[in-house]
Amino acid sequence: MPQNGGGMSNINQPSGWRKATAGLAVAEQHAQAGERAAVPKTRAFVAVKRVGAHIGLKAGDVLLLDTLGAFTRAQDWEEGQRPIVWASNSYLMEQTGFSLSALKRHARRLAEIGVIAFKDSPNGKRWGNRDAEGRIIEAYGFDLSPLSARAEEFEQLHAELQAERELCQRLKRQITVARRMIRARIEAALSGALRGPWTQLSSLFEDLLDRLPRRNTASETLARLLEWFRELQERVDATYLKAARADEVVENTPATTEQGLQKTQEMDPREVISDPHILITNQLNPVTCNSSEKEEAASVVPNAPPEERVDRELEDWVAETRKKRGAALDLPTVMQACPEFASWARNMGGYLKDWGDLHRVVGQLRPMIGVSEHAWNLAQDRLGPQIATAALVLTFDKHCAGEVASPGGYLRGMVEKAGAGELHLERSFYGRLSGQAA
Repeated sequence: MPQNGGGMSNINQPSGWRKATAGLAVAEQHAQAGERAAVPKTRAFVAVKRVGAHIGLKAGDVLLLDTLGAFTRAQDWEEGQRPIVWASNSYLMEQTGFSLSALKRHARRLAEIGVIAFKDSPNGKRWGNRDAEGRIIEAYGFDLSPLSARAEEFEQLHAELQAERELCQRLKRQITVARRMIRARIEAALSGALRGPWTQLSSLFEDLLDRLPRRNTASETLARLLEWFRELQERVDATYLKAARADEVVENTPATTEQGLQKTQEMDPREVISDPHILITNQLNPVTCNSSEKEEAASVVPNAPPEERVDRELEDWVAETRKKRGAALDLPTVMQACPEFASWARNMGGYLKDWGDLHRVVGQLRPMIGVSEHAWNLAQDRLGPQIATAALVLTFDKHCAGEVASPGGYLRGMVEKAGAGELHLERSFYGRLSGQAA
């Protein structure tokens, strides 16, 4: 370790020469408090570096601080001691690569920020002595005691900054979700030629997009932006649903209206579908399937059409699940556990009577959360259509709630878990229901 005996220097002049400032006075107060503290050097330096940029430290300031810290010993940071460094200007300039003016500038900023203090000798020179045990007896130079005094303060500040960063990330994710939902709804309305003030709503949307920050922004600003996006989303949703209902009324003839009423009654979730020719496909086996299972299911009816083989496969899954757990994951449970998805799904597809309807709507909503077609096809291939549908429903709802930042990555993670036999979707769905009840 470098020794402090690097010669005398006049960078520290008597207080009559050094211009007194409020910052230097506060630094000296911190130094006195640091003498009464016992903070290890490592903890003190880690604490200040974590918040260095926030409190105004430049890269050169941190370099000089590290250089000064290298001269101190463990006993200098004990209670009743002051870690004072009396290295010469020439040595510090050699170690840092600074000119003399730059060295003075960085030292002054460290003191003004309250990270170090100046302990001046009567003749303006830096010097010091240690006893046989290596403890400082008397020294004049750069005093690092403020680091000990402010370590806890810096740690608390770091925790607050971390919480702020996490909050900002969560708000940004929620803004992204709202933004995608608005864009998808407006595009659906325009492509469907629905009547409404879509030009005005599109203009409002573009204005909000222009307000998105290009750099780090405080959580208060992001929260205000999120509120504006959500207000616009509610307005767009209401306009879309109103226009869709109006078009439905215009297009329906009396005959089709009567048929629609009859169909609605048949799809009432309170009614039990008991017709023998209707296959019940509203239950899902949460146990992960693989390609061999699908092949076995398909081999039962080798000449059957694809949709019939899928239904038979589903029946096998349901039967196996009931044997193992006594109950299967049904469609109402999935929808109840994922309210954000359920709202969007019903708005786009009306009442969902079975897993086929859900699979269709999931495919329509998939682009809104940024899941690629490749990732969706891969999930269906590895998990089967029903398991993949439930997985994407869960992914969609978690992304809307700000729990998942990368929906595509989350879906791929579930596919990988399934490959290892560790995917248990029913636990996730029932866990969300339990959380709602709490």
